[in-house]
Amino acid sequence: MDIRRLPLGFGMALAQNEAAMSRFATMSEEEKQSVIQRTHQVRSRRDMQRLVDSLVTDTNDEQMR
Repeated sequence: MDIRRLPLGFGMALAQNEAAMSRFATMSEEEKQSVIQRTHQVRSRRDMQRLVDSLVTDTNDEQMR
């Protein structure tokens, strides 16, 4: 996935969260496409930040199970 092709708000929010950026980089192409599809439902900066943060927190939650 070419980072230049990411939705602008998502790319900006991702750049502000190093852990989420690293997690996104390790995702399969299918997982990345799923996340990008979710970005199309986001309507605010806060919601985009929550989505980006969830890339890390959802992973941590899964590892704790």
